[in-house]
Amino acid sequence: MIVVTTETIPGQEILAVHGIVEGNSVRMRHVGKDVAQSFRNLVGGELSAHTQMLAEARAEAMDRMNKQATALGANAIVSIRFATSAITASVAEVYVYGTAVTIRPFGA
Repeated sequence: MIVVTTETIPGQEILAVHGIVEGNSVRMRHVGKDVAQSFRNLVGGELSAHTQMLAEARAEAMDRMNKQATALGANAIVSIRFATSAITASVAEVYVYGTAVTIRPFGA
């Protein structure tokens, strides 16, 4: 599955538009890791546990979007966008969406 943020894919023509596809993942922070990250916050630096949590959430959201596109018969997704939101102080959502399309190389 080709997934891009652009409206087109160089060298490819869009044969069919299947519609909007999306995926999301809602994650809660681990209380034990939160305590360790609080100490990191005092001295500065990356909050690696949170970075990992968001990376996992993005991957899961992308996988869900890809499965939805595949079910529609698409072989690519164009114009994808990510959004994140805090649902509560310890719960975050990652949301991804785009347009499922069928593509082929120009002239094929």
